[in-house]
Amino acid sequence: MIRPTAAALILALPLLASPAARAAPQAIEPGYWESTNKLLSPIRQTKVERRCITPAEVDKFMAGPSNRHYTCTYPHKVIAGGRISLKGTCVSKKGRKVAVQGSGAYTPTSFNLTASIATEFLGLDIAGKASTEARRIGDVCPASETPAATN
Repeated sequence: MIRPTAAALILALPLLASPAARAAPQAIEPGYWESTNKLLSPIRQTKVERRCITPAEVDKFMAGPSNRHYTCTYPHKVIAGGRISLKGTCVSKKGRKVAVQGSGAYTPTSFNLTASIATEFLGLDIAGKASTEARRIGDVCPASETPAATN
């Protein structure tokens, strides 16, 4: 069974993802970002998060939802001209599969993605819809959001 918080996090985690090599042309700009992550169905839930996105994290952010609970792969992924389209599967640490299909748009200072999610639990198909809307709120991240230097 996919839990509402897990479904919301699957979509939210382009903002929480690990670093990647470099940003693609016309991608989002690094900086301080705020995202509103919503699980629209089957249960409504909203979570607002603020996150520092470094230049090294831009590609991973743009590459599609993933998080620490699920490993996601997107065989269909098109990111170009301000539009995003993806289709793939996320698998939990316990092996539960969730199909994800989404589309959205981005500018250097905004990002939105709406996705349909589907899984099976006890032989029942469970479907849902979730969204992430993010906007860049600053050039500089607060000190509390900046990666710590090693001593």
